[in-house]
Amino acid sequence: MACFQRESPALKEILLRLYRAEKPLEIDSHSHEFGSVEYHIQASASHPQIAYLSISTPLLHQEFVLSTGLPRYTLEMVRGICPDVVEIIEPPNEGYQLTLRLDFSRIPRKKDAGKMIASIASVQGVILSSQLKDMLVNVNSLEVSQGMFRPIRLIYHPRELFFVIRQPEKITAVFPMRFKEDTDVIISTAFFQELMDVGSSKAFEKAPRCTWSPIPPPELRGEPIEDLSTNGGFVSFEITSRHVEGKRLEKTVWNLLNFHAFVKYHVKSTRGFIQRRMRQRLENLVEVLNKIGTEDEHPIKKKSRGM
Repeated sequence: MACFQRESPALKEILLRLYRAEKPLEIDSHSHEFGSVEYHIQASASHPQIAYLSISTPLLHQEFVLSTGLPRYTLEMVRGICPDVVEIIEPPNEGYQLTLRLDFSRIPRKKDAGKMIASIASVQGVILSSQLKDMLVNVNSLEVSQGMFRPIRLIYHPRELFFVIRQPEKITAVFPMRFKEDTDVIISTAFFQELMDVGSSKAFEKAPRCTWSPIPPPELRGEPIEDLSTNGGFVSFEITSRHVEGKRLEKTVWNLLNFHAFVKYHVKSTRGFIQRRMRQRLENLVEVLNKIGTEDEHPIKKKSRGM
């Protein structure tokens, strides 16, 4: 189960070690995580307050790849992490999409230091989430006016893709769901149906409308067959302007990026609960059978003594 985290635990640990080091450290470290994400951290003992961080990460969609590097909106989001500490180096180091210069001397020696380090360690999450944010808040007026609602294929982890379809008054996110075990398919299908029922209730009328279908929705006609081959069906969410206003945009983006992980966590938890209940019932049944067997032995022994 791949949960999309806001910050990298491995990167945070290295940055904290550099920041808290009592003696200057010489570091040239490569770190890999979450599939094909790579971090390269460089620090010299001669300049202990300065470190360089290079990042290589898969982008949500190939159209985000520009000859000049990352999109402007993404770079603006990265600059906003810690403006006094983080500086974007252009061009980035060879083989990486982004290189940052970190000035630890500008991080205050207070309790807030840990939060600032955590913010810097979330740079990969900022890169990916900013692409989805840009997509949700900026609708291509030409495509909308011409009725060209071509699905945009987004993927940040192998076999866990989803589609975004822009429409005049809404954006639809469609998740093809795949599971390895047949029992997981049964559990997830029940969960999706319950999700639709709850979502259609009055208490959740302001939430994005959710639908599930065992077959691809009409909007995905013409997409590659390998993307539409599923055993768990298709879950769709209708996102309107209400769901991307102000702070809701951040929540909507992270919910979409973590939907696959959330479903798999629910399936895993449900399967574990069922297995525990079955094990408990089996133990109770064995206990009852053992008790009956013990009671049946006593009459036989008494009869033998009487003879």
